Amino acid sequence: MTHEPTHLHAGFYERAFGGFTVQAIEEVRLETYGEDLGQNDWSTADDFRAFGQWLGLCADSHLLDVCSGSGGPALFLAKQSGCRVTGVDIQPDGLQTARRLAREQGLQDRSRFVDCDVRQPLPFPDGSFDALLCIDSVVHLRDRQALLNEWRRLLKPGGRFVYTDPTLVTGIVSKDEVVERGTPGYFLYTPVGLNECQIAEAGLKLERQVDLTANVVKLSERWHAAREKRRAQLVAMEGEEAFERMQRFLATTRRVSVEGRLSRAAFIGHRL
Repeated sequence: MTHEPTHLHAGFYERAFGGFTVQAIEEVRLETYGEDLGQNDWSTADDFRAFGQWLGLCADSHLLDVCSGSGGPALFLAKQSGCRVTGVDIQPDGLQTARRLAREQGLQDRSRFVDCDVRQPLPFPDGSFDALLCIDSVVHLRDRQALLNEWRRLLKPGGRFVYTDPTLVTGIVSKDEVVERGTPGYFLYTPVGLNECQIAEAGLKLERQVDLTANVVKLSERWHAAREKRRAQLVAMEGEEAFERMQRFLATTRRVSVEGRLSRAAFIGHRL
């Protein structure tokens, strides 16, 4: 993921993207996700299969993964569909992991991972991509309208997009819950209806919106329980304060999601 300001969250995402070899973290991830693609969001492998279907990916497709993180999900979609993938991110650990995974999986000829700040225009010609994916990262980017405008530029006419917004405000949320639910760095909570308006303003066509809040409930509960089982190991690695902060984040995330006060949705459509 690419976020702002970078220095505030570097440690959080370096651990997320660079720590998969630590046994306790591997075990937590497997118990959370079931199939570990290297994702760092609220999506399982089955969700990524659905994203690929919504995007209509095939061997002729070129997919742009915005805020590609460790690269695992993009490479998973490349294997599933035969498509080419370009991932963009600003986190060095994520990019390094993505390039290594591509080599290990024999996908280096169908993938590239580029160091880009997605808050700026990306270094690709107009109409470069058949499909665009951005999972749970829009909440970290200040100017969503500019982001959507840039996505329209990058997509071919008829090119498809899927992005998820994990913090739609669908009820009353307290100040403490807002603080606990956020992650390090810049973070947005989105009023219902804003995505739809900005998608239309960008010249994109929204086809449908899919409620994915149940995923957040399921994964936050699994993640919290898996970490709690390994409390001693994780406290030794993270420190007690960081461990407890993460547990509060997961507990708060589950609570506001179960109660329908914060929701997650996928927005699916195409360039006109």
